[in-house]
Amino acid sequence: MGRAEDDEPPSKRVKVSSRKLGDLSKSTLLSDPASCSLNDLMARPLVCQGDDEVVGAKGVVKKVEFVRIMAEALYSLGYNKAGARLEEESGIPLQSAVVKLFMQQILDGKWDESVATLHKIGTMDENIVKSASFVILEQKFFELLDGKNVMDALKTLRTEIGPLFIKNDRVRELSLCILSPSQRVLAGMSGMSGQDVVRAKSRTKLLEELQKLLPPTVILREQRLVHLVEQALDMQRDACRFHNSLVGEMSLLSDHQCGRDQIPSQTSQILQDHSDEVWFLQFSHDGKYLASSAADCLVIIWEVKLDGLFCVKHRFYGHQKPVSYMSWSPDDHQLLTCGVEEVVRQWDVESGDCIHIYEKHGLGLISCGWAPDGNRILCGVTDKSISMWDLEGKELECWKGHRTIRISDLGITSDGKHVVSVCKDNMILLFGWESKAEKVIQEDQTITSFVLSTDNKYLLVSLWNQEIHLWDIEGTVKLISKYNGHKRSRFVVRSCFGGLDQAFIASGSEDSQVYIWHKSSGELVETLAGHSGTVNCVSWNPADPHMLASASDDHTIRIWGLNQVNMKHNDTVSNGVHYCNGGSRLEVLKAN
Repeated sequence: MGRAEDDEPPSKRVKVSSRKLGDLSKSTLLSDPASCSLNDLMARPLVCQGDDEVVGAKGVVKKVEFVRIMAEALYSLGYNKAGARLEEESGIPLQSAVVKLFMQQILDGKWDESVATLHKIGTMDENIVKSASFVILEQKFFELLDGKNVMDALKTLRTEIGPLFIKNDRVRELSLCILSPSQRVLAGMSGMSGQDVVRAKSRTKLLEELQKLLPPTVILREQRLVHLVEQALDMQRDACRFHNSLVGEMSLLSDHQCGRDQIPSQTSQILQDHSDEVWFLQFSHDGKYLASSAADCLVIIWEVKLDGLFCVKHRFYGHQKPVSYMSWSPDDHQLLTCGVEEVVRQWDVESGDCIHIYEKHGLGLISCGWAPDGNRILCGVTDKSISMWDLEGKELECWKGHRTIRISDLGITSDGKHVVSVCKDNMILLFGWESKAEKVIQEDQTITSFVLSTDNKYLLVSLWNQEIHLWDIEGTVKLISKYNGHKRSRFVVRSCFGGLDQAFIASGSEDSQVYIWHKSSGELVETLAGHSGTVNCVSWNPADPHMLASASDDHTIRIWGLNQVNMKHNDTVSNGVHYCNGGSRLEVLKAN
């Protein structure tokens, strides 16, 4: 087929183609807080000599905070003597005397005294003080009920908890606990505290809850140093453009940096069982199978052996037109295949049998996908509608209007809340089939394909102008990154997420190469050469971050692995043959 003009629309071919707080109480209450006058303690934040002193070359780490965090880390690891010695030698206490008094009062069950002390701790927002008081008094309430002191519990509810004028629903639940003991279980299940209130929670659990409520300047968060170290490792990992290995391999002893050898970049196997352009391929969710389809109307399921080699499990015949789209069932037991504006077939992966054929009289199907429960399927239809069927072929619902276009992908979020489709050339629609709520992504260019991330947070959109856009679709929809470099002038070339934690973006290209970008930075980290025709589709094994597959017009599928993997060929391989682009492809005009 001759070269099309520059303004020719993309072809789908169709291509359409904690430490225990009990230990904390023993190890951190070094002085006797009870011997201190509350007047001496009140309204004074933790102040130490050299409070403005900083450590580190950048001058941003306050010495007082650093020492307190180290002391807390020592105590949390069980090194109580070392923690106490650090406090003594530095002159920097982990907690102020008034906070130690407050903590001890909580552990001793001195509820009225602890509420009074709470009001004397530094300067805190009134809402925080009220919330913390509510938690303390609720504990008092339940301990009184446990002690059969019903009248005192009622008095606490009426004269102490109620006058706080917060959490009114919870107050009503507490009142029911007095009227009916059985309601105490219900209150624990549905209440704001989320605690099992058949009996009062332990006082150490109460102290943990208060730690989360009060500002860290008042009570230091548990394992703060561990949290900071984990955060630093996460930042190093995210900044590493080649990171594609387990987090467990990271070390605190040196800055983290992966080499390029973590990216699959060497052909480990070439699969040659298709006799025409390979248009689509997709790994199963468990990574044990790869499905491929081509212009030869054939669908092949490849099994991934334990040694990483691929072998044919099934060949599916039956489509009268090239197969342009496929979708694995949530449990990977079935596969949907869609012929170009033809029918959708459902296949049993184990037996290889065609279980059902879905079709609409006088219309063709263009895409397919599974509902998360695996009991319903959805298909895009050539009349721009989207239909839902049960597995027996009964149409359950049909969303008419501009719900899809003739060159379109289909996505269903794993929570089952949204269907994603291209409703206009440059517009993607996310609509809830139950909530009827809709979100719209508006692009400036024609959309050629898209794919959802497995966590439903992101949408990867390939465009006419050779850009790939990454959209955050949680909450307010926003564009967060763009990827450039690959070539696309005539045909649909598909992209995918992949690698460890889906940290990479891969795409096919009309220059016969595979392009890989670091998702967060947008940096192009690798181009893979080897195909001799347009690379139409890529799929990254979700169970193996070091395995990538690519499908091409050269009639082959290439499996890419790490550099150290020896080149392996399936039967006889001829790398010197060049297959021309577009030899048998079906051109499809844009749908308006």
